[in-house]
Amino acid sequence: MSTSEIGKVFLILLKYLLPTLKVFGMTLLFSIPLGMIAALLKMCKIKPISWLMNIYIMIMRGTPLMLQVIVAYFAIPMLTANDTTPQWIQNLLSNVDIKGDAYMFRSVLVAFSLNYAAYFAEIFRGGIESIPKGQYEAAACLGFTKTQTFFRIVLPQVFKRVLPASTNEIITLVKDTSLANVVAYAEITMKAKQQMQIYSSLTPLVLAGAFYFVLAMIISMLSSMLEKKLNYYK
Repeated sequence: MSTSEIGKVFLILLKYLLPTLKVFGMTLLFSIPLGMIAALLKMCKIKPISWLMNIYIMIMRGTPLMLQVIVAYFAIPMLTANDTTPQWIQNLLSNVDIKGDAYMFRSVLVAFSLNYAAYFAEIFRGGIESIPKGQYEAAACLGFTKTQTFFRIVLPQVFKRVLPASTNEIITLVKDTSLANVVAYAEITMKAKQQMQIYSSLTPLVLAGAFYFVLAMIISMLSSMLEKKLNYYK
């Protein structure tokens, strides 16, 4: 490929960086709170709730994200077209617009959010369980409620402890956004594959890899800065 062609491909990929960042940002926005809720429900003393969370986490972590994206995309069309689907479900889903980019994005977002929420749930659970029980007892002696203890004493420490593991998941999420192209969602990898076929060259894929690498490096640097800021004792 000539320099001008490489520049042209670069601009095309840069244009589709926004859809990639959209999947990445929205997934984080939903999966982190969902992960915290799932972690608390898994630790719940009510066994049926804890079991349900265990099953959900096992399914999400035990099956490929690509498969989950495909299921999320085709589930509604197949349910509405299937005669064996209960009528109330068909009526509920009949108003869902299953055409266009908006439905495609929502399907990808649902699959990504549920998948990463399961991973964050285990990270957060480990962080919460690492807090010594004595801190809960000390907070109770000082008159803190359970809610105050969690949000003012436990959660800040959990955030600090789970930051390295969470950063690993976030970097993985950057790379996993490429799986959205399995349902033809237009993002960097999909466009790189198209340009590769046009020019019969691997250069577009190399450029796409460079985009992911730069994003991962930025996240690593921000995480390192945050870790240093939270390291109170050095």
